[in-house]
Amino acid sequence: MQGGQMVVEEPVRLASVLTPSKSDDSPSLTKVMATLGPKSQTVETIEACLKAGMSVARFDFSCCDIDYHQAIINNLRIASRNVNKLCAVMLDTVGPEILISNKTGNPIELKADDLVTITPDITKEPSAQVLPINYAGLAKEVKKGDTVFIGQYLFTGSETTSVWLEVSETNGADIICQVKNSAKLTGFNFNLHISRVQVNLPTLAEVDKEIISTWGSHNNIDIISLHYTRHADDIRQVRAFLAAQNLHGTQIFAKVETVEGLKHFDEILKESDGVILARGNLGIDLPPEKVFLFQKSAAYRCNTAGKPLIITRVVDSMASNLRPTRAEATDVANAVLDGADGILLGGETFGGLYPVEAIKTVRKICAEAEYVYNQALNYKRIVKYAGEPLSHPESVASSAARIAVKVQAAMIAVFTSSGAAARLIAKYRPSMPVFAIVTPRVSSNSVKWRLTGSMQARQLLGVRGVFPILASTESAHLGVVSEESVLKLALHHGKVLGLLRPKDKVVVFQKVGDSSVVKIVEFDD
Repeated sequence: MQGGQMVVEEPVRLASVLTPSKSDDSPSLTKVMATLGPKSQTVETIEACLKAGMSVARFDFSCCDIDYHQAIINNLRIASRNVNKLCAVMLDTVGPEILISNKTGNPIELKADDLVTITPDITKEPSAQVLPINYAGLAKEVKKGDTVFIGQYLFTGSETTSVWLEVSETNGADIICQVKNSAKLTGFNFNLHISRVQVNLPTLAEVDKEIISTWGSHNNIDIISLHYTRHADDIRQVRAFLAAQNLHGTQIFAKVETVEGLKHFDEILKESDGVILARGNLGIDLPPEKVFLFQKSAAYRCNTAGKPLIITRVVDSMASNLRPTRAEATDVANAVLDGADGILLGGETFGGLYPVEAIKTVRKICAEAEYVYNQALNYKRIVKYAGEPLSHPESVASSAARIAVKVQAAMIAVFTSSGAAARLIAKYRPSMPVFAIVTPRVSSNSVKWRLTGSMQARQLLGVRGVFPILASTESAHLGVVSEESVLKLALHHGKVLGLLRPKDKVVVFQKVGDSSVVKIVEFDD
């Protein structure tokens, strides 16, 4: 104490602010996920997105049909081969989303104090007087005075692009509302959300089942982003459906965006493979001043459980501007410091004017925030949460992360077939990249041989700090993988990415029989 005031150590020294930013080409540990669409659909643009730092490509089926998304995923595969970079595929479900379909694409101007009718009659064309929705039971679930938010993608809060209405009365299946702010709705789809109202629709809609069983199955998708996850049962039901479509390995990331999902967060986290904090709708269900509290709480829970947390809605202004606002840049950095594994871009890359620049900007902000991330404090928190005595896997993984920090290693290299070992090391959030050398595994049943490894490698692209490398499939067929030669390949890849220099130390984690071995090697170019 000095002069009655608490003196705290300055967390970020001014000198670090004045030093040059990291190289434009250096990757961040935090993953950048991007939604592909009209402004990011060509092979050339997708190549640029991959080079800029995109590790997961999201496909949003709330708009555009299966053929449209198939054309883009075909381009993604070509682009991925051209730049020699893995990219995971995330399918975003429609779920119990209430949509207004504006097939003409004509802007809809709403004026404050006017009346507008929300109707389930989808034969009517959207206008300033009537807004048709895809849900017939909404009039039974609202009451006079309820607030209705409408906007493209998700509610942004901008008075010019989103509108909020107040329910005046219901008339059969119709809802008559008063417009509270003047706005122009543009685009082909608008989302409708009512704060704290529980919509009686299944989390996995029939259209989702059709998309997963056709497009999802055909493309062997890596991750499902489960829209409006409200209970752990939602995830269990989807997992059973995936198994029926022979998508046993597909991961499920629970998209939490309502108070109901918040209330069941711990059980949702336990059942899911990761969590996406969808702050658009969450900012409607919660008072704005409470959103940051949930973000910090969710980050802590995900970090201690060793499951990825993805944050959405960070640089909305970059949909039409080349630079983010100061507040947005700070928001991205704070998400990283809170413990986010990834940042998910939506409209910024789907229909925004600067998709590549948005990815590059977010990646650079993440890299700067990682530079001052308090690894030591978070390591202690995670070890404490894991309890005593530590299990054998936790003990070895935490030791690998700790040793890497102590010897100032430039990289951790881990051999894995399922990805579990890499995830466990990444759980302790080391300050250096974890190169996961995924060795393919050959299995068989009575019908055919099956080779696994590609999906497992791509799924690691959703985990903070993990850079997967797929070992030779030919070696897997022969049942032999030379770990020494594969390690050399991984180290060379690290050099190409600018993460390794001669004489750098590398901590290597591998299994030898029933034992786990951690050793230190020096990179010799």
